[in-house]
Amino acid sequence: MIKKVRKKLNRQIENKQIEYKEFQKIAKQTDGYVIDVRSHQEYEEGHLEGAISISLYDLANNILKEMPDKNRTILVYCESGNRSKEAQNILEQLGYKEVYNLKGGLDNI
Repeated sequence: MIKKVRKKLNRQIENKQIEYKEFQKIAKQTDGYVIDVRSHQEYEEGHLEGAISISLYDLANNILKEMPDKNRTILVYCESGNRSKEAQNILEQLGYKEVYNLKGGLDNI
């Protein structure tokens, strides 16, 4: 079931830059991770429900021990979408296959 959902979503989502409604839908339909890549201080000031904090600067060093399954869906976000786009690129370079970025970040909600 999840594979069918992923295939359908992949066809619909260009470059895996997604709007908030789609972000929420994917988070609910998959057994994935939601990662806030802002600083830990920004995370503490407020974050999306269920999100974990791994700052962009710690991502490459910590992601494998936090999330060893490279086939699980990962949704990343930040304030404006710039850091999370960079995080998406890093994760894809590390071999993660299903990485989605919240287009425009929290500013776009």
